[in-house]
Amino acid sequence: MLTGCRAVPAQKSSVDVYIDGNGQFPSYLVGNWKTEQGDWEISFNPDGTIEYAVISLGKVKIKPGYTTTVPMVLGGKGTFTPGKWTVRYLQEQKQLIVEIVIDSFHIELGNDVIYGKTREFFSGTVSKNGNVWWAQRYNYPEYFVNTDKYKNYLLPVDPNENPREYLIFTKAR
Repeated sequence: MLTGCRAVPAQKSSVDVYIDGNGQFPSYLVGNWKTEQGDWEISFNPDGTIEYAVISLGKVKIKPGYTTTVPMVLGGKGTFTPGKWTVRYLQEQKQLIVEIVIDSFHIELGNDVIYGKTREFFSGTVSKNGNVWWAQRYNYPEYFVNTDKYKNYLLPVDPNENPREYLIFTKAR
């Protein structure tokens, strides 16, 4: 679906980090975390900020604060602009919560276009050995399509489908 990548600074940037307890992001959380299916990946810096995330919407690698443009296999391009991202870690409960906001995206699939925005929340506990994060994924999409049949059609979302899924992130070595 996607090939190559280009990122340029966006207007909004940054990742807010909130750590309870001693305020230090645990070293065992630093690095890349991937889902079993490979459709999500989150890379944490030593200060708890997110270096990048690979999102399931096109499996695109996005850096906070940068608009990313990728060419599409069927022609055209995909453009993704992130909003403010948030990381929270509750040390006593070993609970990691991440919010990834995509303020806007626009994907060309041949003659069809999908565009909109989404907010993705991941919340769950980290294993005692620090190698597994069991997360529930909640998302709040607002996706529109332009096709031969539909113009600016808002795709329906069932609010009862949250959490969308249960994911297992493992720390990549």
